[in-house]
Amino acid sequence: MTESVVHVIDDDEAMRQSLAFLLDTAGLSAQTYESAQQFLDSVDTATAGVIVTDIRMPGMSGLELVRRLKSMGSTYPVIMITGHGDVPLAVEAMKAGVVDFLEKPFEEDALLTAIRNANLPAETSSQDPERERIRTILESLSPREHEVLDGVVEGKLNKVIAHELGISPRTVEVYRANVMSKTGARGLSELIRMVLLVRS
Repeated sequence: MTESVVHVIDDDEAMRQSLAFLLDTAGLSAQTYESAQQFLDSVDTATAGVIVTDIRMPGMSGLELVRRLKSMGSTYPVIMITGHGDVPLAVEAMKAGVVDFLEKPFEEDALLTAIRNANLPAETSSQDPERERIRTILESLSPREHEVLDGVVEGKLNKVIAHELGISPRTVEVYRANVMSKTGARGLSELIRMVLLVRS
């Protein structure tokens, strides 16, 4: 862990400095970049590690960066930072290979945990038993809970899901809370990760 670097990519200088300070405090090395292109320009000589990138940036977006890295055969785990309205993009990014995404504002511990998990060797994760466990949980959901879950995974707002299903936004909130409770997901990113794991 100490040999790897967290590559922070964000066009907001205050955010870059804040994240670099947080990582330094946690004993992690950080390298900051103000754009996706700046990182790509130095990727050949960059130290192995984890990428933490904003999704919306001038020029190349975080999603475009992920696709570019994938086409290059890069093995950098990528964690994406996203605003609420960017959830559909974040879902698309996870399908493209992003290991996690965090909705702003996020807890500092959530980022550090995501980074540590991203650094774990793939062989240490028991994907198949986990996939079966999650599949069993999702199969226990009611048809209406499945409909609400599909809307959430697509990044739709509660009021949009409510309109499409012909129910009230408050009812959607209840179903959404039921889904979170049954799956044990601690947040939106974890819920979406669970769904994508089963559907991949």
